[in-house]
Amino acid sequence: MPARHNGRVKFGNADRGAAAGIEDCMADRFIKVAEVDALPPGKMRRVEVAGQRILLANVDGHFYATDDTCTHEDASLSTGFLKGEWVKCPLHGSRFNVCTGEVVDDPADVNLRIYAVRIDGNDVWLSPE
Repeated sequence: MPARHNGRVKFGNADRGAAAGIEDCMADRFIKVAEVDALPPGKMRRVEVAGQRILLANVDGHFYATDDTCTHEDASLSTGFLKGEWVKCPLHGSRFNVCTGEVVDDPADVNLRIYAVRIDGNDVWLSPE
């Protein structure tokens, strides 16, 4: 069960932040990219934020965001396979941990960038920075 903090639910690499002023922070650096109930556990999808292709994944009710493009070849990870916290590239089979961005299996040898995620009610917010 996700932890609750001041009425907000914390998921995955979601940052709780300070209770005071969290809406200002969201407005300044975070962009709403999805709704919690639109991405069930075990599912992922690509979102575009500020021209960046980002993979948003729900791992057991926790939300994570990484680059969507495999670091080995220019393939969208969102068209690959999500099993637990690992995403497999559909092109050559590289695997990455969506929680940390780390490479798990070759041929990729460069980690994925991860992004901060915040949940506010049913809204999923992401920072492209």
